[in-house]
Amino acid sequence: MNSAAAISPILAIAGLTVTFTGGSSPVRAVDGVDLALGRGEVLALLGESGSGKSVTLRTILNLHDPRRARIDGKVTAAGTDVLALEGRSLAAFRGKVASMVFQEPMLALDPVYTVGEQIVEAVLRHETVTRSAARGRALELFERVRIPSAERRLEAYPHEMSGGMRQRAMIALALASRPQILLADEPTTALDATVQVQILLLLRELQRELGLSVIFVTHDIGVAVEVADRIAVMYAGRIVEQGPVRDVIRKPRHPYTIGLLATRAHGGRLIGQRLPAIPGSPPDLANMPKGCAFAPRCKLRSDACDAARPEIVKVTPAHHVRCIHTERTVGL
Repeated sequence: MNSAAAISPILAIAGLTVTFTGGSSPVRAVDGVDLALGRGEVLALLGESGSGKSVTLRTILNLHDPRRARIDGKVTAAGTDVLALEGRSLAAFRGKVASMVFQEPMLALDPVYTVGEQIVEAVLRHETVTRSAARGRALELFERVRIPSAERRLEAYPHEMSGGMRQRAMIALALASRPQILLADEPTTALDATVQVQILLLLRELQRELGLSVIFVTHDIGVAVEVADRIAVMYAGRIVEQGPVRDVIRKPRHPYTIGLLATRAHGGRLIGQRLPAIPGSPPDLANMPKGCAFAPRCKLRSDACDAARPEIVKVTPAHHVRCIHTERTVGL
């Protein structure tokens, strides 16, 4: 991220905490998250299932039901206090300022309308144009995301398209109102490997072409390396490490990040050799430990880890880690 982006981010999250209150006991899914996204930057939010990645993205769009979720902290996007928005102001924000590519387009797209109708509706909601012009925009988007036979596909219903085509249509829908911020919530998870690569390349190409600021959620560190400028590693609702891709991948300093990197298959590993695994399981978010959430699974665990929540350590001005044993992680 360049210095200008660091000084004036298009998205700033400060002290974000999201607690779900609908069950038998409160569940704190996001716990004191601080993040910034620069203009034209791609930030990968990395972590295993249940770490709070998708909850964070949905909070940026203010999608949580206030009857079941208590949100503290601040989210500012393009100068707008997102959590203060409601009604028409919130509807105008969604799609125009920030938009999302959901993990499963079959659930995100309306099954009773053609995909083309849904994109036309999104354009008409945010722009003062004729329906004919909105349809022309929909066709342009289909061609841009490389959907074959684009004009004919506009008349297709979601169930008439393959998984890869539906995901491309979902990307077209997210771009319909020319957003400044694109939130991609594991958009390749349900696709086969070949299509995953195509979608990743497409997203990166569109980001550069349109100058989008992107948060890309993934549990695959290999994907994060391919698409991102910076990585933020999330565990049990907290950011435990963040920094430029090169620093986090080559010199990881949190034991959890090191564990994730060790589980990757790579050319140096012998066929049939077992991949190392991080022992144990993530903590119960309804009953979080007082100290470091990763401590029960960490080989560097000490009494100090259990006593208090670790503070952020600046390894470099751009590389931050939440661990009291940062020096001991070198060479792990």
